[in-house]
Amino acid sequence: MNKVDKNKAQLQEMYPFLHSKKQDPISMNSALLESVNQKYSHHKTVMQAFVEANAQAIIDLANTVAKVYLNDGQLFTMGCGGSSSDASHIAVEFLHPVTTGRPALAAYDLTADKTLSTAISNDVGFDHVFTRQVDVLMKPRDMLIGISTSGNSQSIIRAFKQAQKKGALTFALLGSDGGEVKTMGLDHCLVVESDSIHRIQECHVFVYHVLWDLVHTLLADERGNLQATTTQAKTTTQAKTTTQANQV
Repeated sequence: MNKVDKNKAQLQEMYPFLHSKKQDPISMNSALLESVNQKYSHHKTVMQAFVEANAQAIIDLANTVAKVYLNDGQLFTMGCGGSSSDASHIAVEFLHPVTTGRPALAAYDLTADKTLSTAISNDVGFDHVFTRQVDVLMKPRDMLIGISTSGNSQSIIRAFKQAQKKGALTFALLGSDGGEVKTMGLDHCLVVESDSIHRIQECHVFVYHVLWDLVHTLLADERGNLQATTTQAKTTTQAKTTTQANQV
């Protein structure tokens, strides 16, 4: 069976109601319900496997991101296609927190400026669309986050290489087998091992929502420790001053 016939057979198996001459509304609805349930079941299977394999890695990543902010750094995000939307989502989560009482944290979406993106793409090629921004905007204390369902996007790969040259931290959210990006020796790399782009992207959304929450929790704890240390130092200083005054 050639590739075309194989794809056709797979589509007929997944969506039999699309390949018959006509079906009544009840049969159609039943088939659609089954499709929804199958996709939800697949989602749970992929998500559970991913979390079981990567829960500690997500915590380790959160600790690194928290340190980025404690060192006065910021996040830069990038992605292509649907992943560009995820890049925007990550940036807005940190820059505009939806939970009352949590501070805004600096994050910049490299996909946001369409004028710059189209200029770079037109003049030197799309492979350089993020690289030039990384070169100019990022500092060693910053972190570059790249999202790719394949791990083989050349614009993402080139930007990560540039970030590594600058000494900045790097983190990739990937799918499938991780592609070339997985082999780059990034500081953090999470791979959703699935051949479904939709399931991969659903896991990616889960990761950065959890990441955002963990980072704020870690920063709150750190601020509490810093406050306690400051209070203790003040108390010690006041005690020494009182002792010295009594001795006089």
